[in-house]
Amino acid sequence: MATPPSRSRSRPETLSVPPAILVTLYVNGEQRKLAVSPWTTLLDALRDRLQLTGTKKGCDHGQCGACTVLIEGRRVNSCLTLAVMKDGAKVTTIEGLAIDGSLHPLQQAFHDHHGLQCGFCTPGFLMAIHAFLQDDPDPNMSDDAIREAISGNLCRCTGYQGIVAAVRHMLAQTNAAPVAQAEPSLPIGGE
Repeated sequence: MATPPSRSRSRPETLSVPPAILVTLYVNGEQRKLAVSPWTTLLDALRDRLQLTGTKKGCDHGQCGACTVLIEGRRVNSCLTLAVMKDGAKVTTIEGLAIDGSLHPLQQAFHDHHGLQCGFCTPGFLMAIHAFLQDDPDPNMSDDAIREAISGNLCRCTGYQGIVAAVRHMLAQTNAAPVAQAEPSLPIGGE
């Protein structure tokens, strides 16, 4: 029987690494330019390159919602989104939710009504609810509607009742859903 040729004698093929790609993101109203590898997720770009660590890496499979950010006002799992796919996009992270250095009414409600326990999932919940309330600002929404809005986010500490209570309180306090933070103006020639 013939033996297969030895692979140890042949030279291994060298693989070339693709060059970094220049990406411009408008993160929390600030233009940020990054050179990223084509496989860099938006989550990793935000956390590792821009030091915006409020957005959490939970499951890294799009199942827990800890990495939720807003892109053009819509909630997105940043762990499943490549940074190069969002070149030129407006991205809002939990750090951009505060208004003039003060907590957003939703953040304050979470604080006041214990809508968090360990806090790991909280940024994702806040961003998901914020996006939902931008689309459906009904101050009389049901608890079921609030639960549906957070259905893509998981809390391992089971703080769901506090989260629903916080949203309910915030809606009652403002007598309407919070108006989205004014979109920061882009530099001339932006987008």
